[in-house]
Amino acid sequence: MAWTIFTVLSAQRTELDAALRDDVVGRQSQTVREASTLGGPAGTLYVFIEGAPEPVARAETLLAPLGKKLPAAEGEALYARFKAEEESASAGMGLFFTE
Repeated sequence: MAWTIFTVLSAQRTELDAALRDDVVGRQSQTVREASTLGGPAGTLYVFIEGAPEPVARAETLLAPLGKKLPAAEGEALYARFKAEEESASAGMGLFFTE
């Protein structure tokens, strides 16, 4: 599966939301987080898109005018954190439904 992570200024949230509602990009896994909650700069959002290669490439095209794609090393570190959060949330829901 392909993925990408961008930084976008919080002030551009309206434009970001429009890009994420794109017919192709909207069907991919999307996570938007305040960068400051993950040790990033205040006033910035991290935008994580994961899915098939073609839609992720389209997301990169739509997000490029709004923000900056993270360098590979920084992106890999954040990708690991996003996946860990996702797994933690899944495990918590499993416990909720088994009790």
